[in-house]
Amino acid sequence: MPHYTCLPVAGYAIRVAPGEKIDLREHDPARHDGLKREDALAALDRFQLELAELQEELYGAAQHSVLVVLQGLDASGKDGVIRRVMNCMSPQGVRVESFKVPTAEELAHDFLWRIHRVVPRKGMVGVFNRSHYEAVLVERVHNLVPKATWKKRYAQINAFEEVLRDGDTIVVKFFLHVSKSEQRKRFVEREQDPDKAWKLAVGDWTEREVWNENRRAYEDALSRCSTDAAPWYIVPADRKWFRDLAVCETLVQTLRAYREQWRDALREISRQRLAELAGITERV
Repeated sequence: MPHYTCLPVAGYAIRVAPGEKIDLREHDPARHDGLKREDALAALDRFQLELAELQEELYGAAQHSVLVVLQGLDASGKDGVIRRVMNCMSPQGVRVESFKVPTAEELAHDFLWRIHRVVPRKGMVGVFNRSHYEAVLVERVHNLVPKATWKKRYAQINAFEEVLRDGDTIVVKFFLHVSKSEQRKRFVEREQDPDKAWKLAVGDWTEREVWNENRRAYEDALSRCSTDAAPWYIVPADRKWFRDLAVCETLVQTLRAYREQWRDALREISRQRLAELAGITERV
């Protein structure tokens, strides 16, 4: 089999085709495809069982790494996806990275420096809670860098992700698409819950003033940076249970394409190990 497989994934998440012009107003954040919550949770359980198996095979074969990119506006559910979808995986093989305001050290390098140094090695799953896309999102919306600078970054990001692909990293990117009304509802719920109020900041509310600017920035990122090497998926995120199912299903369907290749490698490793053990067990 080839060392890298790229197959389109059809399911609850919406795969952005390379070059496709995206208008997020055409995508319903509350979409749930007629599923009931209890049925979605049962399906999520089944997908998680398979995802755990796939992670074990990924780890054992050590031929690829997996990078999961989570992007979305505040309260879209990035932390929730990590808690509820990735919890089936062995912590030994998963590393979560969060990207906040760049430090002075990070600003002294190119914008991809802090990203490239933490991409997962072979056998590992890396999860980015926010990512290099902040360089064409928040930095664009808030004029933190000149337009001429952030406009170049789409091509630079595509080239970077192609390097990752050529190094056998499977890149899957999710945009968690939450509505403005649902975001407000979640903010208010956090304010009213003393155990969750710590999650809020003034900036969460003021960012709503540039909602349309953020939407347009995301539309450009999705349209310009969804490639065969690193596809973007739009995930309706108003219903948390549907969001989690869509992400888990997409991951499973993506990794299934590599399963036979990993199993071939594991069978060969097993053959070698058994041959090594035969010589030892005969002497003891």
